[in-house]
Amino acid sequence: MDTEKKRWRLGKVIGQGGFGLIYLASQEVGRAVAEDSDFVIKVEYQENGPLFSELKFYQRAAKSDSIQKWKRDRRLDFLGIPTYWGSGLAEYQDLRYRFMAMDRLGSDLQKICENGGGRLKKATVLQLGQRLVDVLEYIHDNEYVHADIKAANVMLGYGDPEQVYLADYGLSYRYCPDGVHKEYKENPKKGHNGTMEYTSLDAHKGLGPSRRGDLQILGFCLLHWL
Repeated sequence: MDTEKKRWRLGKVIGQGGFGLIYLASQEVGRAVAEDSDFVIKVEYQENGPLFSELKFYQRAAKSDSIQKWKRDRRLDFLGIPTYWGSGLAEYQDLRYRFMAMDRLGSDLQKICENGGGRLKKATVLQLGQRLVDVLEYIHDNEYVHADIKAANVMLGYGDPEQVYLADYGLSYRYCPDGVHKEYKENPKKGHNGTMEYTSLDAHKGLGPSRRGDLQILGFCLLHWL
């Protein structure tokens, strides 16, 4: 049961990451989870950290009402943000777990690039750029930056593989909490989180993740995919 009293049933494991495991899931708790379920649940031990960080982003910025309102206001037919459906804590065999329910997604762009010799068609790259800029505008307006844009974090839709989503918000950073922008302060000795190939210029200077950095990283990715 999540924090909003919705009940969930877990199906089989379909993925894993640094945070833990990804299960198929359903709110129809009276029967086994179908193979074509539209929901997944990410699960990690409560004392772990990656999912907790990602969960904060989803709770603040990825609820269905917020996404739908943004689409209406911007007259968008689609916005590639996985929808947050619930979260909570559960106990099993004396161990406590944190979980988050969200949209099920399909394959990632990295696999498609590898199958295509590491490159994509120019028209495809331009379409990806447009979709991802829409996503960045939304998350930046919600006080967050992604900080780890790369092909492995760009996912195709499960029901509609023609649509793409920006996923994995484990390194997302709230750059402007409650409207107060974090201090701009260079620290060349500061370690860098993210993916080395797409390090932003700000990160090289030891600055925290930024909107400008997100756009630089996206630019590096688009060039790499061509």
